[in-house]
Amino acid sequence: MRLSIAACLLAAAAVQRAVARPTPEAILEALARRQVEAEDGEEIDEMEPDIPELEEADEINNRMIGDLRQGATTPVGESIRNILLRTESAEGSNSRYTPPGGVNSAKCKADTCCVWHYVSIAMTAKFTGPTGRCNDWARAAIRLGFHDAGTWSSNLSANGQDFGGADGSIILSGTEINRKENNGLQNIAKQMTKWQKQFGVSMADLIQYGANHAVVTCPLGPRIRSFVGRKDSKAAAPENLLPSATASADSLISLFEDKTISGHELAALLGAHSTSKQRFFDPSRANAPQDGTPGVWDIRYYNQTLESVGVPKRVLRIPSDVVLAQHPSMSNEWTKFRMPNGVGQKHWNEDYAEAYTRLSLLGVNNINSLTECTKTLPRPRPDFKGALTLFIDG
Repeated sequence: MRLSIAACLLAAAAVQRAVARPTPEAILEALARRQVEAEDGEEIDEMEPDIPELEEADEINNRMIGDLRQGATTPVGESIRNILLRTESAEGSNSRYTPPGGVNSAKCKADTCCVWHYVSIAMTAKFTGPTGRCNDWARAAIRLGFHDAGTWSSNLSANGQDFGGADGSIILSGTEINRKENNGLQNIAKQMTKWQKQFGVSMADLIQYGANHAVVTCPLGPRIRSFVGRKDSKAAAPENLLPSATASADSLISLFEDKTISGHELAALLGAHSTSKQRFFDPSRANAPQDGTPGVWDIRYYNQTLESVGVPKRVLRIPSDVVLAQHPSMSNEWTKFRMPNGVGQKHWNEDYAEAYTRLSLLGVNNINSLTECTKTLPRPRPDFKGALTLFIDG
């Protein structure tokens, strides 16, 4: 039986049916050998005995969120449902947007997306460092998006506490931002408040648009499809719904399952640590990054979280990341993201875009009435000549 190159590449994600589970390194080595054989035009027979039989298909999370639980009733609702079911791409096209007028003009105000064009210009200036990499403002915006949206629970929702999530309350409540887990987000919260006053947009939308904007501002980052129209809330979200850096893998997986986020999706979301720097987990090593290129949205995080040699001394690995990377429900997906020659990068970008779309809409109960404004985001930079330079991130 002849296997396609695509099938060989996809094979890295799966669960071995043999008794002994292969290591990520063994899978990568086997797949790399197969790729070389295919490129050389060699006939590829059935997998060699030392290469485990692996599943090819990614898991599909069919749990719906918000008003999509009652069905998709609009084209936007259908698109978001399809993104969640992985039948439609969560990455936007490279289309450009030309505003019909100035930000305060009648024509601009008549176009829902027009104001976001001007928000995008402001964010690009703020999030881009002098070397072209994303900077501390960008990584703070990504973290802010996680911390606002992540405060939602399906269990609490089912028991009458359907609040929290992507509603802007991390800033609007006046209290959430002061919780211990939100330390370090005060400056980006102040900046978001200034932008909200300047542009008159929803804080909930501004936070999630900012997170997506920051990702694509980072070299190699995807242009995630972005939707606006969320409703703001001043009610403080429930507490104890954000992950701890020292929690066990099983408890973290359970925490995110309660948010409708699968282990597969959690593996992709963790990659946001590719651009992060810690300040409070170990104050003695403040600003230590989680991989060697914190200004670039690359897969080095997936490698350096597991590697024991060759990792720059400045890199600090978060304990919860390490245990999750090795957990049986996530290790194979982690391996796929580590694949070389752009294969892992492409796969991670696709998976992250889908998973973050889900996260960014937790607690949003008017998904069918949202408007897509992806076209106002910067275009992605899939090639960046300085991507491999360590620790130069603007």
